Amino acid sequence: TPIADNIVIKLPCTVDGLRACKALSDDGVRVNMTLCFQPLQALMVAKAGAFLVSPFIGRIDDVGGDGMELIQQIRTIYDNFGFGTKILAASIRHPLHMVQCAMLGADVATVPAKVIAQTMQHPLTDKGLANFLKDWKAQQPVAT
Repeated sequence: TPIADNIVIKLPCTVDGLRACKALSDDGVRVNMTLCFQPLQALMVAKAGAFLVSPFIGRIDDVGGDGMELIQQIRTIYDNFGFGTKILAASIRHPLHMVQCAMLGADVATVPAKVIAQTMQHPLTDKGLANFLKDWKAQQPVAT
């Protein structure tokens, strides 16, 4: 029985984690299978009933791999077989990761506040805003 509607149990993508995921999922408990680094782990946890799978894309990139390729592989596998497991993109390092994850179909992402702030920054936005404010001030009547 679920502990509460807003609780998800986090387990590692290991054999023991997979066993626990199956037992908990069969009992109606939502599980996030974390530390996913290859598509077959994602396939197995979906078959075990995981609610979420968390591929760590930044860590894959850190060791010379391609984290986005993993997101794409998981999305294709899940779509091919109709799995309901959600893809939670973890270890986001920069805004480009966010764009790529969104385009590839990740369902959820854990994102550092710094990266979220970066998503709303662009030099052309700053320049355009400065021009708008300058034009506004130029149109205001001069007080005498």
